[in-house]
Amino acid sequence: MSDVPGDLRPRLSTRAFNAIDIAATALFGIEGAAAAAHAGLDLLGVVVVGFIVALMGGIIRDVLLGDLPPAALRTPSRIATALVAAVATFVLVGVIDVIPPLLLSTLDAAGLALFAVTGAQKAYEHGSNLWVISILGTVAATGGGVVRDVILDRTPYVLSESIYGTAALAGAVVTGVLLVVTRRPRLALWVGFGVAFALRMGAVAFGWVLPRLT
Repeated sequence: MSDVPGDLRPRLSTRAFNAIDIAATALFGIEGAAAAAHAGLDLLGVVVVGFIVALMGGIIRDVLLGDLPPAALRTPSRIATALVAAVATFVLVGVIDVIPPLLLSTLDAAGLALFAVTGAQKAYEHGSNLWVISILGTVAATGGGVVRDVILDRTPYVLSESIYGTAALAGAVVTGVLLVVTRRPRLALWVGFGVAFALRMGAVAFGWVLPRLT
């Protein structure tokens, strides 16, 4: 959709991108660890699941873009964030027993939306067209959740929750379109995040679903 080379496209500052990416890592680390704790896993299991879920979306994104080694493995910030989030969640669950489902859904929706827009932004900066931008944003947002659900032996949300992958896709598409049309990364990320987060939370609150055959 756009033939502007990647090195000529407007970029989000490295500091801003890393801050958003690390925030998404923390949110998914908390949500993944909480899901593992509620499933009855011990400390090691909770930390492993939270750690993997926190990092997987970003790793998948970077591998598909050929940005190697992935950002998660180049500096300790994301690894430390994932570990701290997982351990803190284990302690928190031990204190209050069960984290409210709505809070977990909110954290998951926020992490989903953040990874959708950072995946789209990074694909855009690498010179990708709108199709690839949309796909990368969606895959980055849902990859960690798929791994979480496979480890916990349950049907992945992206397949069973209608407005989950759809929310990530919508956020990535909106981000990509605004990046191409306006060339304003901050505006694109804020609007894309809002769309993805609102769709996911709307589905949680109001039971929105896509049409089904049965």
